[in-house]
Amino acid sequence: MGKGTILVVEDNADNLDLVRFLLEEEGYTVVGASDGRSGLDIARVTQPILILLDLAIPEIDGWSLANMLKAGATTASIPIIALTAYTLPCDRKKALDAGCDGYITKPLDIPNFVSMIEAYIPAR
Repeated sequence: MGKGTILVVEDNADNLDLVRFLLEEEGYTVVGASDGRSGLDIARVTQPILILLDLAIPEIDGWSLANMLKAGATTASIPIIALTAYTLPCDRKKALDAGCDGYITKPLDIPNFVSMIEAYIPAR
């Protein structure tokens, strides 16, 4: 049995593939979305244990999507981690203010990536 489903909202296919590989190697099921609108729909349907969210995505940007997810009755409790190339302190604050529970910058720290996100997964 797997460890649970993680939704990755990322419009860069190479980044999505890398994150999918790292998480699936650790026993997670990964569902991907390439834009904010499909990310919102998938989150509502799949109820993932965690959402990894790029902030610069089409349709609905990551900040707006985080805000919408935290306002939704069925998605409010899902932890959201911003996964972004925005690295300034003001960018971190903006993501956390929008509803993100954590913030990881790209490029990824590959050896520590899974342990970094597992800190945000609620115990089951």
